[in-house]
Amino acid sequence: MTAVTLGPEGTYSHRAAGAIADDDEIDFRQSVTAIVDAVASGEYDRGVIPIENSIEGSVTESLDAVADYEVAVVREIVTPIRHALLAQGPEFDTVASHSQALAQCRSYLDREHSGATLEAVASTAQGVEFARDDPSVAGIGHPANAGGDLEVLAEDIQDQDSNATRFFALAPADERSTGGGKTSLVVYPNANYPGLLLELLEPFADRDINLTRVESRPSGQRLGDYVFHIDFEAGLYESRTADAIADLEDLAENGWVRRLGSYDTEHVVE
Repeated sequence: MTAVTLGPEGTYSHRAAGAIADDDEIDFRQSVTAIVDAVASGEYDRGVIPIENSIEGSVTESLDAVADYEVAVVREIVTPIRHALLAQGPEFDTVASHSQALAQCRSYLDREHSGATLEAVASTAQGVEFARDDPSVAGIGHPANAGGDLEVLAEDIQDQDSNATRFFALAPADERSTGGGKTSLVVYPNANYPGLLLELLEPFADRDINLTRVESRPSGQRLGDYVFHIDFEAGLYESRTADAIADLEDLAENGWVRRLGSYDTEHVVE
C-alpha cells in the first residue's frame, strides 16, 4: 500500500503514516493540499494529514483541503507529541520548526531562549535539517531525529505533557466506509440566518449522538459565509445517523453535505 504524508522523513506525520504503510512505501509532499490532491487523483492509496492538536487546535489547511477535494477518511491515528530541542551545540540564535511546534513550546522558548529568532518552516523535520546544516540554528522535533552532528539539548519541552495530535488517514472517495465508531461530515448550508448553527446541531442532540468536534471555516465564496466540519460518535451505517444527515440535507438544500466516512481510532505510542 502506497502512502503520502508531510515530509521530509522524520516528521510526526511520517511517524503516524508508519501505522498504515511500510517505510519503503511512504512518499512525501510539502503541503497538506498536495497530499489530499494526490489521494483524490488516485496517485496514492493513502494519505496521512494532521487534523487537530490538543494544544493548538485544528489544522486549518487540512480542514480546507478535505472540504475542497473528494476523499474518504478511513482511519483516525492519534499520536503523542514529544518535542525536543536539537542542535549542533548550545550556541545558536535561531529556532526553526513548524509553526504549531513553535506554538506548542512557547513557554519553554520564552523562558529559556527568549533572545532566539523563531523561524516557522514547512515541518518539524525541515527545521531539524536546517539545524543539521547550520550550527546557528536549533530545531524542534522528536528526539529520535537527533544523531550525527545533532544532540538533544532538552527533551519534552512542549507546554503540556498531554500534547497529542489527531491524524486522518485518507483514501480515494470510492473507499468510503459506513462502519466505524466515529464519522466526519463537511456541511455547507449556503445560508446565514439567526439560529442556523442551532438547527445544524439539533438533529444530533435529538438522536442522542455525541458531537466530538464542530468547527466553522470560511467558504471562500463571500464574507460571513461558512463551511461546518462536524465529527461525531456514530457510524454512517446507523439509522439514527442517516436520519440526522437527512435533516442536515434539508437545511442545506441550497448547499451540500459531504460524508467523509466512518472510521475507528488507533493510538500510536512511541
